[in-house]
Amino acid sequence: MSSKSAVAASSSQKPAASAGKAKAGKVQSYYGKLPVYSRSGLQRARGSWAIKNKKKIEKKKVAPKKVEKTFGGKPLALVRPRASRTYPAAVRRITHKESRPVAVRESITKGTILILLAGRFRGRRVVALRTLPSGLVVVTGPFKLNGVPLRRVNPAYVIATSTKIDLKGIKIDAKINDSYFRKPATKETEKKSAQHFFAGQRATEKTTPAEKIADQKAVDAAIVAAVKKVPMMAQYLGTSFSINKNQVPHTLKF
Repeated sequence: MSSKSAVAASSSQKPAASAGKAKAGKVQSYYGKLPVYSRSGLQRARGSWAIKNKKKIEKKKVAPKKVEKTFGGKPLALVRPRASRTYPAAVRRITHKESRPVAVRESITKGTILILLAGRFRGRRVVALRTLPSGLVVVTGPFKLNGVPLRRVNPAYVIATSTKIDLKGIKIDAKINDSYFRKPATKETEKKSAQHFFAGQRATEKTTPAEKIADQKAVDAAIVAAVKKVPMMAQYLGTSFSINKNQVPHTLKF
């Protein structure tokens, strides 16, 4: 017999020898790497599925003992056995992340002209009035110039320009805060009648409170007076921001 045929015969015999039936409770493998049986196949071979009326063996509870050891020359009290790192589902600890205010950029200050990038008034230029504790920025159009009322915006969705208006001496009422812009909670949702549903109108039209209209006029009166002091500023705020296909945004200087 040649050497080549002997090697072929020996290689063909190896898988056949290791492919025998596995004994219960043992994991056989080819050359110690690839297991012959899968996890479910091994369980089937063991026959544990056929055993009925299994008796649960209750583990004896061992009272924790304090073990005194020294670490670095100092006594160290250890508790054995160690406490489990997992908790039952009923007593599992639930941790909630605290909401942290958004860090506002240094370029957004009182009087800075901002360009809105999202929302109902995207593309409009507005005047920044103040930063709220929630991290949002209070802005106004003013409403008389471009129709943007007092509102909160996320600083992540605005472009801060280098244009500013001098608002020194203009005080913004302290009541214009986060709670000022929150919608009043309603217990029941508005129900539409069939006539208003098909007409696309609500049964009761929403109206702006008279108090907020008065606040808007008071703020706009001071802002418009400051805008008129700068030439062409009123026209600048009245136009919307847009770029054409030949302009590259990252090369623009705002």
